[in-house]
Amino acid sequence: MDKPVNNAAWLLVAPVFLIVAFSAILPIMTVVNYSVQDTFGNNQFFWNGLGWFQELLDPSTELGGRFLDALWRNLLFSAIILAIEVPLGILVALSMPREGWKVAATLVIMALPLLIPWNVVGTIWQVFARADIGLGGWAINALGIDYNYTGDPLAAWITIVVMDVWHWTSLVALLCYAGLKSIPDAYYQAARIDGASRWAIFTTIQLPKMKRVLLIAVLLRFMDSFMIYTEPFVLTGGGPGNATTFLSIDLVKIALGQFDLGKAAAMSLVYNLIVLALCWVFYTVMTHAGTERRQEENPA
Repeated sequence: MDKPVNNAAWLLVAPVFLIVAFSAILPIMTVVNYSVQDTFGNNQFFWNGLGWFQELLDPSTELGGRFLDALWRNLLFSAIILAIEVPLGILVALSMPREGWKVAATLVIMALPLLIPWNVVGTIWQVFARADIGLGGWAINALGIDYNYTGDPLAAWITIVVMDVWHWTSLVALLCYAGLKSIPDAYYQAARIDGASRWAIFTTIQLPKMKRVLLIAVLLRFMDSFMIYTEPFVLTGGGPGNATTFLSIDLVKIALGQFDLGKAAAMSLVYNLIVLALCWVFYTVMTHAGTERRQEENPA
């Protein structure tokens, strides 16, 4: 006899669905509404259809060229961040203590950067990296390196990358550390009996056991880095020129600076779809690779 299903439990989650509908679905519908309209001012709108989307995806237009330039900056920044923070986070996690009082102290220290608000992080590095009053900027110039993140695009990029690595590498490290702590000691004992090297232990035991947390780390860091706004906006304002104008910064400039709500709405929707599509690609590729590895290790 089938077990009866208690549908009364849905009443407990109904308030959550209502909150999500109010805080997510309704604003998205508003953005969709703006994306298919244009205005002459005085809050008078008229139907524009897919006009903004066609202009946005056409590189020959001013809006399309602006969008593609910012998109490439975002992709480049996310690729650099993942290439640095994921290996560095794994290395830090492997170096963290496994037992004793040092564990609690290390975890607290690693969590400190994550507790700092994003706008405060931007302000800290804005002062720290200045060549005239900042300790970091002064030290770099004292070494004979001409460093000025407000005037040199390369220096601005390096500063933003270093700032993000300082702020978020600990997140990857803590996730990897959690994955390492879940590995039973029996695995290490068997590896020592077999005379496995440290590299062999890492590649055959630790890295495979960290696959799931690494998937979470990569997805989180990709989404955060691809949607970054506050830190570079506070640090450089998108400059010098447009060197650090990412999609989020350009979107705010269009929406609030120029008050082109139709263009901004269309860009935000395309931006959101790109994030969802790339996250789906990351998730599919990494989970597929994990499935293939398990099939190779456990053939039928």
